[in-house]
Amino acid sequence: MVNIKKYFVSRGLIKTKIDEYLAKEFYRAGYAGVDIQKTPLGTRVVIYAERPAMIIGRRGATIRALAQILEKKFGLENPQITVTSVENPELSARIMAFRLAVALERGYHFRRAAFIALRRIMEAGALGAEIVISGKLTSERARSEKYRAGRIYRTGDQVNYMVEKAVAHALLKPGIYGISVRIVKPLRPLDEIVVMEKSSAEAE
Repeated sequence: MVNIKKYFVSRGLIKTKIDEYLAKEFYRAGYAGVDIQKTPLGTRVVIYAERPAMIIGRRGATIRALAQILEKKFGLENPQITVTSVENPELSARIMAFRLAVALERGYHFRRAAFIALRRIMEAGALGAEIVISGKLTSERARSEKYRAGRIYRTGDQVNYMVEKAVAHALLKPGIYGISVRIVKPLRPLDEIVVMEKSSAEAE
């Protein structure tokens, strides 16, 4: 039993390290996450991103180099990598956080970038969204600004399946900006109560 626990803990740590590495290397590609599965032929690695072509590289050069890194640095056996596009990137907290980081590094004003991202998230169908940007925003003293729209759940079971949160960082001349994005997916909460009006037939 102890060996089994150690095995799963070890697998979880490796996945976390790989996830952090991919997020650092491919945040400009809109990296959204990774799935790792052991197969009889090796290790199946599925990478989710907004722009898969940036991870694949010209003629697959980047993905071949990545396979070697996953094998030598992280110990994955014969990694078979697949890169898949995200169906609705505006509902991915990680993608939107990385988008904001890239926008700030390109010189966009933080408030304008935050409002644009917030609008796109809500237009994609989210029930709510919250963006927090921290750093030396307007002065030498670090502070944070929060932008919200719609409903934000922080407690209850609905948080586990409706709310997605991600953090990104942008390096600018004043220093590092922290970006936190929370998105409430367009799902129905378990505790939602809908009041139905009586029809005319029922009223009689």
